[in-house]
Amino acid sequence: MEYSVLMAVYAKESPAYFQIAIDSMLQQTVPPTQFVLVCDGPLTPALDAVIEGYGEKLDAVRLPENKGLGEALRAGLLQCRCALVARMDSDDISLPDRCEKQLAAFAADDTLDILSGVVEEFTDDPSSPASRRVVPLTHAEIVRYSKRRCPFNHPCVMFKKQAVLDAGSYNNDFVYNEDYDLWMRMLANGAKTANLPDVLLKQRSPAAQIQRRGGKAYAKSFYAMRKGYVKKGWISRNDFIRSAYPQYIVSRMPNGMRGMVYRAVRRKEGKQA
Repeated sequence: MEYSVLMAVYAKESPAYFQIAIDSMLQQTVPPTQFVLVCDGPLTPALDAVIEGYGEKLDAVRLPENKGLGEALRAGLLQCRCALVARMDSDDISLPDRCEKQLAAFAADDTLDILSGVVEEFTDDPSSPASRRVVPLTHAEIVRYSKRRCPFNHPCVMFKKQAVLDAGSYNNDFVYNEDYDLWMRMLANGAKTANLPDVLLKQRSPAAQIQRRGGKAYAKSFYAMRKGYVKKGWISRNDFIRSAYPQYIVSRMPNGMRGMVYRAVRRKEGKQA
């Protein structure tokens, strides 16, 4: 089976991490047919040098100005030629057989529209994960879980391009929650879902990531998104109260305290896996 890789990069990314992320996808046991890289606004000379080093292995889409992750992925998805698309962030590390396992799942069930798996988070050493992000496995479990939390690990998602387009694709309506909003729209649109129990990707979890998960803008985005789901009948008012309010409180905590909460949750999830 063929698949396209979809990655976005912007000026503040680390060139070293960027190269490692690209290599981890190009060196898959089942290599991608196409690698679409969206440059979200002008990049640094160091990042441009990394891109130039890959030559025709990358299909670069250059946006004249920074549009944000949602719009960058929206533009890149339109350039993907394959029916299946593997998402990848520009600073993480996919395990070598990640895509082979996902392709096998799609081959086994042609009704499947979206699939992710377990992610291990690390700070300095990929071989020493600090926590893991475990997600529900079956479609029924995913639907229930989605009422209160994001049911997929976005950095290692593989999906059918048409299913994403049919649900309206990525956008920037809810900044910092672009993926969660897309998954909810796909579920509402009847998408068939699953997750693998395998670790598919190692994700960097620096302090900057904790900062992005907090602050007034993040809190407002999550609150508005969840409130909209209540109005559309996708979640109950009880689901809203038990998800939006705790998230709002945690997002307004100081970075250090918020980091402790996230790490405690990840450790609990890892023990339950």
